[in-house]
Amino acid sequence: PLDVLAYFGEALTTGAFWQHAGASAWRVLSAMSLAWLVAFPLGLILGHVRSVDNTLSPMVFLTYPLPKIVLLPLFLTLFGLGDLPRVLLIALTTGYQILVVTRASAQGLDKKYLDSFRSLGGLRHVLSPAALPDAMTALKVASGTAVAVLFMAESFATRRGLGFLIMDAWGRGDQLEMFTGILAMSLLGVALYELCNVLETRSCRWRNFPMA
Repeated sequence: PLDVLAYFGEALTTGAFWQHAGASAWRVLSAMSLAWLVAFPLGLILGHVRSVDNTLSPMVFLTYPLPKIVLLPLFLTLFGLGDLPRVLLIALTTGYQILVVTRASAQGLDKKYLDSFRSLGGLRHVLSPAALPDAMTALKVASGTAVAVLFMAESFATRRGLGFLIMDAWGRGDQLEMFTGILAMSLLGVALYELCNVLETRSCRWRNFPMA
């Protein structure tokens, strides 16, 4: 462990390491942002509009158990060998988690609140805040999944990223560099989780207000 920490400290001073770390961070942050922008509003719609839910939910739950990582070769074929297929794959995997939880949270909201706010013309002021805490929790849980999928997506057909760094070092028998990549990817996962935690705290401040 001490040798790994020393090597990791040296790696932090090199541009090559930061190129790999930056590529991984950009991919996972872009993917989770895309997942949230699509899955959260769609989850609200499915949880509130019964006709849309009846149409789309069977497809969602039929494809939810599918391990999305198996689609990587297909995505690489369709979108090339750049960042796009990896970002889309991570977004698809994490988006399902956010979508399912947001839908369930929106459906669980007491109808009397919906009716009251609908009559006042402010439905969005109750539906979105009610589902937001559960959706943010799903985002935090999805951060771990996102890093795992990131590693698999960077393991081949790329020359950048911490996943590539780990597998390349393993192939060359360089254990210090391999463990340095593993440590860096672990720290990326921790940083991503803490970022989600900060976003949850700031977006759900009203939960800390004392009840009258």
